[in-house]
Amino acid sequence: MATGIRDKVVVLGMGCSKFGERWDANASDLMVEAFEEALKDANIERKQIEAAWFGTGIEEQHVGKSGVPLAMTLRLPYIPVSRVENYCATGTEAFRGAVYAVASGACDIALALGVEKLKDTGYGGLPQRTRGSLNDLFWPNFSAPGSFAQLAAAYRAKHGVDKKDLKRAMAHISVKSHANAATNTKAHLRNQITEDDVLNAPMIAEPLGLYDCCGVSDGSACAILTTPDVARGLGKKDLVAVKALQLAVSNGQEVQFGDWDGSYFATTRIAAARAYNEAGISKPREQISLVEVHDCFSVTELVTMEDLQLSPEGGAIRDVLDGFYDASGKLPCQIDGGLKCFGHPIGASGLRMIYEMYLQLQGRADERQRGGPVFGMTHNLGGFPSQNVSSIAIVGQYGA
Repeated sequence: MATGIRDKVVVLGMGCSKFGERWDANASDLMVEAFEEALKDANIERKQIEAAWFGTGIEEQHVGKSGVPLAMTLRLPYIPVSRVENYCATGTEAFRGAVYAVASGACDIALALGVEKLKDTGYGGLPQRTRGSLNDLFWPNFSAPGSFAQLAAAYRAKHGVDKKDLKRAMAHISVKSHANAATNTKAHLRNQITEDDVLNAPMIAEPLGLYDCCGVSDGSACAILTTPDVARGLGKKDLVAVKALQLAVSNGQEVQFGDWDGSYFATTRIAAARAYNEAGISKPREQISLVEVHDCFSVTELVTMEDLQLSPEGGAIRDVLDGFYDASGKLPCQIDGGLKCFGHPIGASGLRMIYEMYLQLQGRADERQRGGPVFGMTHNLGGFPSQNVSSIAIVGQYGA
C-alpha cells in the first residue's frame, strides 16, 4: 500500500532569480540565474543531475513544447528532460515530477526549474485572446478579475459579510504583503502602501481594486532534490524534507451538479486534506509555521485560509484583521511578499514559494526570518474558481 513521500526526498539546493520587468534578460538568462544559485547551494556538479523537469506555461515563449530549451540553456548532460504545464500551478508540477523521480528510486538527484517571461507581451495580466502579443491561449470574454470578483460576492452572500468589512480585510492583505516585500531584494514590487491607498485605488472588478490584483512578471526558480542518504553523503546537515505533495483537479462537478456555491475552492479543500494526511499533520492551524498561498487576488488569499483549514469557515476576515497572518503574527502568510509583490511568471511561481519556505527552514531568510519554523506549506492554484487545479506542497525539518 502506498505510504506517501514523507521524508523520502530532501532539498539539496534551491535558487531564484530576481523577479520584475527584466528587460535586461531573456528567458534563458533567468533560467541560468536561478540554476547557478541552486547548483552552488547544492554544492554539486552539473553532471551529477540525472533527470530534470521544466515548467513553463506559455510554450510560445520557449521554442516549443519540449524539454530541449532547458537542456540546451543549462547544458545538461544528455539526461531526460520533461516539459510540464498545469495552468498557474506549473511550478509546483515541475517540483512534483522531480520529487517523485527521487522518491521512486529512479534517480538520486533530480532538477525542477520553472520560468516565464511575460512582461514582453506588453499586457499587465496573463496573456488572453486579443490581449498581449500571445493569442489563443485562454477563453474569450472571460476575465480572471471578473471570475474572482464573483468568488468575493459568493463568499459575502454565504457568510453574511458586510462589503466594507470584506474590503478592509482585503486591503489589510495587500498592505501586509507589500510590507513583507519591502525588505526582499528579489521581489518585483517593494514599495509599501497604506489601507487608504488600497481602498481608494481604481476599481478593476467590484470589489477588486488595483491593489487587490497581482500582475505578471519575469522570473525563474529552481530546486535540486535528492534522498536523505545522498544528501548526508555530500555533507549536508539540517535537511529540509518534502513532507507532502498533493494535486487536485476540477472534474466539472463545481459547475454541473449544483452543490458548489461559488464561495470556496473545492480542489484546495481536497488537496489540503490529502496533504495533511500524508505529512502527518492533524492540527494545521497550530502545526504549520509559515504559508505561501496563490494570492492572484487578495480575496483568493482570504478564502484559501479557510480552505486550508487555517481559519474556521467564515472566520478568515477576523483572523486577517487581527494580524494572525502578518509577519509578526502566529502564522505568517506571504512572508516574502507573495504573488502580489513578486508578480506571477506562471512556470516559476510555485517553485518561488517553495524557495522561500526552504530559506526559512534553513534560517537563511535575512530580515524576513522567522524563529524556529518546523513546517512550511505552499498553495499553488491554476485556473478559475469554477475550474482549476490546486497543488499543495509541505516541506519541513527532516524527521519532524
